[in-house]
Amino acid sequence: MPLVPTGVRPSAEVAVNAVVQLSRTAFDAVVMDLDGVITDTASLHEMAWKRMFDGFMSTRPPSAGEDHRPFENEDYRRFVDGMPRFDGALGFLTSRGITVPPEKVRELAAQKDGDFRDLLAHEGVKLIPGALPLLIALRRAGLRTAIVSASRNCSAVLGRAGLTDVFDASVDGVIAAELGLPGKPDPAVYLEAAGRLRTPPERSVVVEDALAGVEAGRRGGFGLVVGVDRAGHGQELLDHGADVIVADLTGVEVAASPVMEAPCRE
Repeated sequence: MPLVPTGVRPSAEVAVNAVVQLSRTAFDAVVMDLDGVITDTASLHEMAWKRMFDGFMSTRPPSAGEDHRPFENEDYRRFVDGMPRFDGALGFLTSRGITVPPEKVRELAAQKDGDFRDLLAHEGVKLIPGALPLLIALRRAGLRTAIVSASRNCSAVLGRAGLTDVFDASVDGVIAAELGLPGKPDPAVYLEAAGRLRTPPERSVVVEDALAGVEAGRRGGFGLVVGVDRAGHGQELLDHGADVIVADLTGVEVAASPVMEAPCRE
């Protein structure tokens, strides 16, 4: 596989399924999404959304202009993945021609959150292949790291995964709500994370699996946007702003820090 240079944006010829090598000389920080990048909880989120929406639509009387087909993976990727719960619920309902009062949207979003917590307690948390070795390598190379998640359950997920103390900063759904930050594809949450790492966006890398997330990274002016594609949607991630696509985090390497490579002098 070709090695993607990180001093400049990669060319189209090496954008998909290449090996990305991050260097301390090119970047100071890496900001990562949680669900689907570090942990396999994206599948739990999708299951929770499907359980809630399918239940809601199965009890809703037929109405002209409304589409009550079951919630599908395509719906998850396009309308709710990486989005705040309210925005995701509203976006999906709108796509199906369904109009309900805002309080009903909030009720559905809260129900989804309850379903997710049930699934989390039952299924647990699995790390994405390559996640832990990459986090260790980033720390050894002196690159600062932050986790970003639209979920209000970010802390609980990190705790279950044993990663509570691994990241230098965190911006989750709770913090975003407290600060009034808009959700992805607006870059606000990623810019907040970079600010907490005291690193300008152009010296930071975004690692994302959601269409809204890679778009946020590009809009925010980040130095490199890495799309994680575990389901064969790499071209779509490129179209939304990713610079390069990897199948999972085993496709991201970290160059040893020049300081750590220097010989010891007595």
